[in-house]
Amino acid sequence: MTAAAATCPPLPVRITKSLLGYGVIAGPIYVVTGLAQALTRDGFDLSRHAWSLLANGEHGWIQIANFIVAGLMTVAAAVGLRRALPAGRRRWAPLLLAGYGLSLVGAGVFRADAVQGFPVGAPETTAVSWHGMLHLMLGGIGFGCLVAACFVLARGLARDGARGLARFSRITGVVFPAAFAGIASGSHGPTTLAFVAAVVLAWAWLSTVSVHFYRTAA
Repeated sequence: MTAAAATCPPLPVRITKSLLGYGVIAGPIYVVTGLAQALTRDGFDLSRHAWSLLANGEHGWIQIANFIVAGLMTVAAAVGLRRALPAGRRRWAPLLLAGYGLSLVGAGVFRADAVQGFPVGAPETTAVSWHGMLHLMLGGIGFGCLVAACFVLARGLARDGARGLARFSRITGVVFPAAFAGIASGSHGPTTLAFVAAVVLAWAWLSTVSVHFYRTAA
């Protein structure tokens, strides 16, 4: 047996690490893709428009793909998390994280309505369509799953002695719904930017959690 073969992890561990790797890169891909569109698409205002609106217009397919790809990678990370967690703790956190990932896929399939003047020429307000309603419902369900996953994982991480990551999980679980409540109220400016920051925080949390379990997978 060669030295490389002797140090190579068993196949199940390699699979687990590969799945968790998707959790590491899902956030950076989503954020970079979304931010690049927000800064370059005509008429989009970061302080006013939700990123969901980017799914509309000539280049809307980019954001649709962004939702779906990020969602599928999150589901893969949830499977990896289930494989990495100790027996007896493999149910709720992976299920909740997978629920968030599936909601992202659904958000890509069912577009938000074009409003607030974006894309250019869209009305300021409009009656909510069936796909716009499904987009909102899936977003609410997915965000709820994400927040619950933060707190479920925080408990187990604290038990394992990973207190710093447990605190990060709890902070994310508190900040994200607060920011979502702000944007759901209909206000713009600081609340919209605060929600963007909360989305970045949530993706950073997923990347950090995935790295943690990637390193401890055995």
